[in-house]
Amino acid sequence: MNDNRSTSLRLLPLAIVAALPSLSQAAEGGFIEDSSATLTARNYYFSRDFSDIVGPNQQSKAEEWAQGFILNFKSGYTPGPVGFGVDAIGQLGLKLDSSRDRVGTGLLPTLESGEAADDYSRLGVAAKLRVSKTELKIGELQPNLPVLTFSDIRLLPPTYQGASLVSNEIAGLTLQAGQLRSTSLRNEAGDYKMLAMLGHLPQRAGSSDRFNYGGADYAFNASRSSVGTWYAQLEDIYNQRFVSLKHSEPLGDWVLGANLGFYDSSEDGKQLIGEIDNQALFSLLSAKHGGHTFYLGYQAIFGDNAFPRVFANVTPLGNEVPTFEFASADERSWQVRYDYDFSALGVPGLIAGVRYIQGDNVDVQATNRGGPRYEGEDFERDLDIGYTVQGGALKGLGVRVRNVTARSNYRSDIDENRLIFNYTWNLL
Repeated sequence: MNDNRSTSLRLLPLAIVAALPSLSQAAEGGFIEDSSATLTARNYYFSRDFSDIVGPNQQSKAEEWAQGFILNFKSGYTPGPVGFGVDAIGQLGLKLDSSRDRVGTGLLPTLESGEAADDYSRLGVAAKLRVSKTELKIGELQPNLPVLTFSDIRLLPPTYQGASLVSNEIAGLTLQAGQLRSTSLRNEAGDYKMLAMLGHLPQRAGSSDRFNYGGADYAFNASRSSVGTWYAQLEDIYNQRFVSLKHSEPLGDWVLGANLGFYDSSEDGKQLIGEIDNQALFSLLSAKHGGHTFYLGYQAIFGDNAFPRVFANVTPLGNEVPTFEFASADERSWQVRYDYDFSALGVPGLIAGVRYIQGDNVDVQATNRGGPRYEGEDFERDLDIGYTVQGGALKGLGVRVRNVTARSNYRSDIDENRLIFNYTWNLL
């Protein structure tokens, strides 16, 4: 465990005290009956080869192999008008292969010596309270919001420490608000202040211990349509507004879909990383027929800066993909994508997909905050194949292979491969 004292561990007594008043009635209520516990084993190989390297880091390859374990426990609620419960998450990452000249994949922590840590672990606890259809959580959180997307894209997922409130009192309407005070990144065990990213570049000049957010999503039309509006503030760094529209429309044997969104961001408070001016518009259209799904996406970045987000998260931007995010200053990008579910051919569990994204019009000087001004261009091609074993002793074992080719004239070229094995046991 990291030497930094975990906020979530300090909240453990709070979680226990909150649950004590009704634990004597747990056998009669749902605290035990509605509890669930899962253990996920994840084996992850990650490799990135760099060429035409841009920036001070001249490392030509990042390649590591690691084993992770994720234990999730979620209690039910004690009976009565006010229900109490406890959630807990335990994580352990183990190094299987790495070296000083291949670190930096995001699977493992990198020590001051320049080598990857042999292991890292974390235990987090959250107390929760429910009144009617409104839930308050305090402690270790894994939010999944348009302004802070749950980014489980490496060995272990990131977590945040703070409070969240979710209310579903009105049919179709979900209201959310919260404040996060620190984060444990995907390859770290301790609690740290939050950094921002502009496009693909971390901004280390300033950090914040306040991420405030609030938002509303409303689903209607038999839940085939939804609209959303959100506000977020990484205090003293940036603030952000977001609106969205999603719709799904059956048309004969087809299902047509649309996902539209717009972000508007600016600097906040003390402006720790300077002025920020960004607007981001995206649209992702889909058409599904049988096992086939086709996508067409367009994304446009406006303003003087690249798109801001909390480090090191992905976003719901339509053209954000595993390696490039196509969110540099003034960038315009198009995406075409095709997925196939082989269950339509009698092979359930097997899926495959390919996508291609092309971007241009990048203001390189604004994106990299210095250097010569010229138009940046980039593209990415992704190939994904996944299979989940459907029966026998290995039922539920998931295997995923990803191959990426990403090229740019203003950032390092990347050839990437990932091989991921996932298996989850239901303990409760």
